[in-house]
Amino acid sequence: MFGRTKRKNPFGGAGVVILLALILPLSVSSLCIGQAKEVNLLQSQMERIIHRVDGVVGVAIKHLESGEEVQVNGDTLFPMASTFKVAVMVEVFHQIKEGKFGLDDEAAMVETDLHLGSGMLSSLQAPGIKLSIRNFITLMMIISDNSAADFLLQKVGVDNVNHRMEALGLTDIHIDRTCHQLIMEYFGIDYQKYKDYTLKDLEEQLKSYDYEGPAAAEARDQFNREAKDVCSPAAMNSLLEKIFKAEMLDRETCDLMLEIMLQCQTGEKRLRGMLPRGIRVAHKTGTIVTTVNDCGIIYLPDDRGHIAISVLSKEVQDETEDMERVIAEVARFAFDYFYFHKD
Repeated sequence: MFGRTKRKNPFGGAGVVILLALILPLSVSSLCIGQAKEVNLLQSQMERIIHRVDGVVGVAIKHLESGEEVQVNGDTLFPMASTFKVAVMVEVFHQIKEGKFGLDDEAAMVETDLHLGSGMLSSLQAPGIKLSIRNFITLMMIISDNSAADFLLQKVGVDNVNHRMEALGLTDIHIDRTCHQLIMEYFGIDYQKYKDYTLKDLEEQLKSYDYEGPAAAEARDQFNREAKDVCSPAAMNSLLEKIFKAEMLDRETCDLMLEIMLQCQTGEKRLRGMLPRGIRVAHKTGTIVTTVNDCGIIYLPDDRGHIAISVLSKEVQDETEDMERVIAEVARFAFDYFYFHKD
């Protein structure tokens, strides 16, 4: 959504590095005690890893076939950042199934549809952008395009997304703002004043804005205190599980959602960062300065099942790369635990 690598460059993006191998401090043999499953070992490792972070981290991990799970701060609410796009995707597909519009219907964007933050649409010219709903979903999910996400969110309606989550029993997932509004309010920029500006005019107005000044600092504090655009790791994991098990829509539609998430191009150093080469992960990242998230489903090899895993954070004072390594370690320990404990 809105990443950081250096605090002085809030619009900067993290570099992409593929980590191919890792020697973990917890050996396979230490996980295999008398062939018995000791899930408390995984629990203790999660606690040890996240306690290194200068901030708050929540973890939910569940082996979807066996039901075995671990949570740390699983019910704590965290800013979703761009992980909220999973819920938007779910509502889009529900409305398609209800016949409100079609997956291959085309829609055109106007200048004010181009928004701040991640993606590629904001670098194009509108009018002149016309895409199918399928392509809007794909851009939103695989490169976390904010303009695509906001376009879809406005199409289906914020209230409808929240009502859908409630109907699915996921009351800890709640969306309040578009990416555009969220980013502006995070930095203390007056959304009501600038909401109708084109992106070009907005960026011109904000050239001299002090992203490290008192107004921005106060806005960040307020952002972390208020319960807007938040979810718990447990709720996000439940949403992923419902998609995987086709508990909300038909199997074909849920498989399409998973296939889109398997193409995610962001977060190479997060859930995927320390996994063995070739492991498939259907996931969605989210970043906004002091929040660095990733949630998804890890496909274990050799018919060992699937792991739903959500790692969310807030008020993180470490650099993005440090938090990404924490996410990667959480995923690797979960992978090793469930892979080597499969009966």
